[in-house]
Parts: sequence; structure tokens; C-alpha cells
Amino acid sequence: MSTVLLIGASRGIGFELARQYIEDGWRVIATARSDDGLALLKTLGAETLRLDVANPASNSGLARQLDGEKIDLAVYVAGVGDRDSAVSAPTRDKFDLLMHTNAMGPMMVLPQIAPILAQSAGTFAVISSHFGSLTLTESSMAVLYRMSKAALNMYIRCAQHDFPEIGCMALHPGWVQTDMGGPQAPVKVQDSAASLRQTLEAVRTQRDPKHRGAFLNHDGSTLPW
Repeated sequence: MSTVLLIGASRGIGFELARQYIEDGWRVIATARSDDGLALLKTLGAETLRLDVANPASNSGLARQLDGEKIDLAVYVAGVGDRDSAVSAPTRDKFDLLMHTNAMGPMMVLPQIAPILAQSAGTFAVISSHFGSLTLTESSMAVLYRMSKAALNMYIRCAQHDFPEIGCMALHPGWVQTDMGGPQAPVKVQDSAASLRQTLEAVRTQRDPKHRGAFLNHDGSTLPW
């Protein structure tokens, strides 16, 4: 039985990925920061770990929680955005939450789980955004969001050189009907999750060198950095 670790899976794309993987017979280890999130994941049949990706102290304990595990695939799903249209600078709390969740979190967790993934020549993927490559500036929060995703995308590209024994990639899920994308988004969350899974499985099993360190669309097509 293959094992997938889903980091930040109590809602949105992460929760749907957990549901689909469990339905297909995978062993799922899923993280959430709240009791309600952990309880919700347990109803699916997931094994759960408490992790607050916005908290460096919490992130630093992930390796201890995973001691002795064998993991084939790890997906960092956690992300945060803000549709605030204000032009004023974000508060320090908003800055910390967004940067720690979107960029610093993956930078802290990957070095801890890379040795575990290496045992099975596994794959580490982040759910990122193509917005990291754009320069829209309709609000200061939008700029900050794009900065965080640009940092994440570049980190994954560099991580492939740092951890050559595993596959590292960023995945763009599309504009999805989640609490962030809103009901007007054209892609249903179950469709995005299914496409992401299909892409991940192709990369994981075929081990195509062009996909190592790549930035991929949810349909498997390569995106520019």
C-alpha cells in the first residue's frame, strides 16, 4: 500500500485529495492545525498529525512525528490568500501568516521529510500558483501573495538540486471553487484534485527527468517559471 502525506488537508483541495486517495486504497497521513480539522480528516479514515504550518516551532517538530514512517508521496497543500482590495500595507500579522504559510512552511518541512521520501525514491510536491510569475498590483495584499508564490516556486526549483534523490515539483491547481477561489471559479475542487493526482502519479511512476524540479499545470503540461 502506498502512503501519501498531505500537509494542510482539512479543507479545500487538501481535503478532497485526502478523500480521493483514501477512496482509492492509499494510506493517508494528513495534517491540520485545529481539533476540528483533525476530527474531520479522521472521519475520512486518514491518520492525522497536528501541524500549524504558519508556526515555525510547530513545523520544526514534523520529523519527530514522522519517525519510522515510509512515505511515497508528500504534498504540501497548505496555502493562504487574501482578497482584500485595500491599497494600504498589510498588517504584520497578515504578512507573517501569508509568508510563513506559503513560503517558509515548505522550506522548513522539506528538509525534514526528504530523508524519509528518499527511502522510496519518493516525490515532494507543492500546490503553488502561476500568479508567482505575474506582476499584477491591484492591491498590496495581491503583491504580497504573488511574492510568496514566486519565492515558493523558486525554492522548489532549487530544492531539486539540494535533494536529487527525490522528485520535487510545483503544481498549479487552476482557479478552483474553494473558499479562496470563490464560487465563480471555473474548476470544481474534485476535478482539480483528480487532475493533480493523475499528474502526480504519472510523474511518480514514470520518473520523467523533465518533470524533476518542474512547474506543472494540473493537467500535466509544463508552465514557465
